[in-house]
Amino acid sequence: MKTSETEFTKNEDLTSTTSDRSNRMFRKQDNTIQKIIASDRATELLENGWCKADMHVHTTCSYDVPACKFTKPENLFKKGLADGLDFVTFTDHDTVKAYDRMGWNRDKLSTGVELSISDMQNVGHTVHINAFEFDKSQYSEMETIVQKKQDVYMLLDYFRDNDILHMYNHPFWFKPGEKPNIMAVPELAKHFPVIEYNMQDLKQKNFFSMVLAQRYRKGMAVTTDSHTGRIGRVHTLAKGDTFREYFKNIEKGRSYMMIDEPIWKHISHEMNAWVELIFNMEKRMPHEGDYSTGVEVFDRVVNLVGRENRVKHPHIYNMTMHLAQQFFVSGLPFLLYRISKQPQVSRIGRVVNS
Repeated sequence: MKTSETEFTKNEDLTSTTSDRSNRMFRKQDNTIQKIIASDRATELLENGWCKADMHVHTTCSYDVPACKFTKPENLFKKGLADGLDFVTFTDHDTVKAYDRMGWNRDKLSTGVELSISDMQNVGHTVHINAFEFDKSQYSEMETIVQKKQDVYMLLDYFRDNDILHMYNHPFWFKPGEKPNIMAVPELAKHFPVIEYNMQDLKQKNFFSMVLAQRYRKGMAVTTDSHTGRIGRVHTLAKGDTFREYFKNIEKGRSYMMIDEPIWKHISHEMNAWVELIFNMEKRMPHEGDYSTGVEVFDRVVNLVGRENRVKHPHIYNMTMHLAQQFFVSGLPFLLYRISKQPQVSRIGRVVNS
């Protein structure tokens, strides 16, 4: 089935704008528009030789993933393949322990990592970058740049010099506690081949990421960024016999993003799954490290609902889990988060539209 590179499926819930000016800018650049499609359209493409992958997935090797059988690397790998992913990659936070455990040269498994680089001189805040298709020695060199040099442009030069695939993760997500330098984001986006559409971030922020991708003619990929084993619930489609060919087609804009549900619903499902995993979390192995949400208050709550309390106070334990699930399924946490971020979204809009 022949597909047009300028085709775009309109979905008000997925691509609504916060200003008419942004909307006009988005629609003018139809020669490089990134396509959002539903699962029925994706099925047609897959039947005609296209491939799919979810390029941002965390395993128990990430500090903020609850330890359970569903989130262990081997089981996630099997689940991804069973669900029809053509390529599987794990992008744990600043670690490649998943590959140490599973092997560095495994069919349909591409090496990946999410690098967190705090470049206060060039950027002013922490930047998250996914890197793919590297070996263990190259990871060691990347790690040195991230931890000791803390220079994002030096890291980007390293990627180019060593032909390492890379993607700018959630450009407008900022680490809690940091004061972001929003002005630096558009300039930094120019230097990436692919920009992420992240289903864990706000719709408005993803829209502005799309604007940058189109303005600078960059590829764009949708990801789950799942921390609960929900690998592949969204995915990017492109052609390619290898992961590298697949990624290069995304760089060129020859790709589609399969999104079936709005972001608020995706996040609600993710949070509900997270609650269930937290209440049933296994003891983490020494090589995985201790679990942390990244927020001290939340960590205290997690400790209070540990597995010991399931044995000591089963009724209270079950009631607490039920109430927590109902709270997150209601969508109220997402609504409160969205309201709290509106001032930031407005500032981002002014920078992107300037």
